[in-house]
Amino acid sequence: MFQSIHTIMQHPAWPGRTAWVFALRTNVAALIALTAAFALNLQQPQWAMMTVFIVSQPIAGMVISKGLFRLAGTLTGALAAIAITAATGDMRWLFVAAIALWVALCTYAASMLRNPESYGAALAGYTAVIIALPAFGHPHLLTEFAYARCMEIVLGIVCAGVASRFFQPQLARTALVEGLENCIADLARYTSDAIAGHDAGHLKAAHRKLIADTQALAAMRAHARLEAPSLVTHGRHSRHTVGHLMSCLSIVNILVAHRVSSDGTWSNLRDKLGALLDDMARDFKVDAVDPWLGRLDIIAAEIAELKARPWGDDSIGMMARLTLLGEFLDGLKATLNGLSALRSRSQYMAGSRKAPALPVYRDHSTALVNAVRAVAATALMTAYWMESQHADAAAAAIIVAVVCSLFASMPNPLQTSWGFFKGTLYAVPFAFVLGQLILPSFPGLFWFAVFIVPILVPAALLMADPRHVGPATAFAINFIVFLKPHEAMVFEPQVFMETSLSVLVGILIGLLVFIVVLPKRPQVTVNRMMGALRTDIVRLCLRDRVPSPSAFNSLAYDRINQLMPILRTMREAGEALLDDALSSVTLGAEIIRLRRLLLWGRLEHDIADRISENLALLARMISLQTQDTGAVASYIASARSVAADIPAVPTRPLVLQAAASLRLIAVMIEDHPSLVLGARVRPGRDKKGAFRFGIL
Repeated sequence: MFQSIHTIMQHPAWPGRTAWVFALRTNVAALIALTAAFALNLQQPQWAMMTVFIVSQPIAGMVISKGLFRLAGTLTGALAAIAITAATGDMRWLFVAAIALWVALCTYAASMLRNPESYGAALAGYTAVIIALPAFGHPHLLTEFAYARCMEIVLGIVCAGVASRFFQPQLARTALVEGLENCIADLARYTSDAIAGHDAGHLKAAHRKLIADTQALAAMRAHARLEAPSLVTHGRHSRHTVGHLMSCLSIVNILVAHRVSSDGTWSNLRDKLGALLDDMARDFKVDAVDPWLGRLDIIAAEIAELKARPWGDDSIGMMARLTLLGEFLDGLKATLNGLSALRSRSQYMAGSRKAPALPVYRDHSTALVNAVRAVAATALMTAYWMESQHADAAAAAIIVAVVCSLFASMPNPLQTSWGFFKGTLYAVPFAFVLGQLILPSFPGLFWFAVFIVPILVPAALLMADPRHVGPATAFAINFIVFLKPHEAMVFEPQVFMETSLSVLVGILIGLLVFIVVLPKRPQVTVNRMMGALRTDIVRLCLRDRVPSPSAFNSLAYDRINQLMPILRTMREAGEALLDDALSSVTLGAEIIRLRRLLLWGRLEHDIADRISENLALLARMISLQTQDTGAVASYIASARSVAADIPAVPTRPLVLQAAASLRLIAVMIEDHPSLVLGARVRPGRDKKGAFRFGIL
């Protein structure tokens, strides 16, 4: 028997220690919150218990940040409910319009923000609906409803936050350090393979994983800084480190384009770096950074010495390689220093140096579509409730507002909503058996805990698994909603069925809204984001103010990270577009390099004028999205001509770098002409009638 149990526990699907700690911690905090709600005689004690499951996360910082923004959203929504009800009075249709517009405004804000800020904005919208609808026509109850709801939410947040921070905590700072350690090892492996010319398919997969991982680390910063004794120090450490990590990733892609050379000195240098990176990929540990920094300094000193040598006919190419390699080493050293400081909690090591900027992409078009959906669904369901005055219609209207607001900013709102529906549906029979058949015969909190823990512990274990977190969270939350825990449970099957049916119908209506009202079309999203990448290139060519490379990299990689799940469904067309998107990062980095040389006045006037004209021509071609391939070929020839006319003076490395950048821009346009031609995705069908996508 014990051998069988041991075999089961060793199975890969068996939850690990972290998952068990999370599940037990969440259930204990939920029961404490429920007990406190009973002691305070709150109207709906299930909200305190449910809040614990809503904000609970395996990482403490995520609980704290989600809890704080849930509190802020709840307070804002409660104040909005009071203001809307007071302003509209008994004017029913004005109330409907005002509450729907408020939900739309919050949905728009949630779509423009990122977690946890996005969650707080969405919560502010549907909290107003939760409070205002039951209180409409009963203004004397409005303040009482708002106060009770806020107290219940605060109680749940406090219990979840205290439990996550002080009971076997898994800190976001630790997760951030471990994630950065893994990313650095992956970056070392990818760089070594890339400069050695390994399989292109393997390199693409590694590159995409690094993009997704660095974006996840950038998102983790918000959670880590809330745990730290010094918010500013930890925020700067993580921002500095992640920013330089992104810069290294961008430089590697440029370096690969320059890596081919028959020069023995370059091959020797490349082999030395490859050996170091192979060792780093295999043995890197965050507690032993200094030896790696020492080895990197040796190669950096060798690069500085090689830059002073004359290189004959290949001076432009060699200077470009050495400059890029030096920049990569500087970025990697800055990343290692940042990681070391973050781990040791030392003061910010950059001194007066400004930390890298990490902007994210704000999709105004998608946010507007989400707002339109939310206002239409909320207005129609609230109006129906006004006409029918049925309590279940109010519950359905609230669920519709929740689904259309909370899930709108998800990458795939339809799939997320369907997972939420499945989890809710699974909760119905469990809640019925426990709440209607068993608990009425066993009153008291002790028996409640005895019967509920065997159900909610497995649910929490599934919540700790990213593959099942959506349906499992929906199950736990709605199980508590349907159960309606009170000190004395009563047998009310009709009320139970009406409540559960209204919730399920509300979710299905929300699903229908995503399908019918301005349905999400992948090709439109892809074309818009690819257009945004091209627009950034145009701005880099023309604007007097040149952004920092870290800001450009962060914004571009954020867009690409959002594009990758969509492009994977488009097969060959998606692969081509993803290559274009990744190449736009390389193209933008070289344009930034040229623009900085122009602003610093490091080039002769005639050469500087020709480079400026060449960049202006590139911007004009991208803006017009010309389909004239002859014009594209003419531009490529022009860029190469300007590069050839730049004097190859070994004592002026920045001038040589300008020539190399122009040559690389010409190569990028030649290999990816659709960046200039403005190719667009169009849907179609294959021979079997299935949807496929092609580039027009």
